[in-house]
Amino acid sequence: MTNSTQSRFGFSNFAETWNGRLAMLGFVIGLGTELLTGQGILSQIGL
Repeated sequence: MTNSTQSRFGFSNFAETWNGRLAMLGFVIGLGTELLTGQGILSQIGL
């Protein structure tokens, strides 16, 4: 398949790459807000 006909949904290399990137970004943002506020992530959202 050429790149233009590959699916962009489901278990494809494109989707898995972006899922990993966004997961790493979310983890770093969560860790940063925890360090800045002094509260855990769950306590910040009220749990």
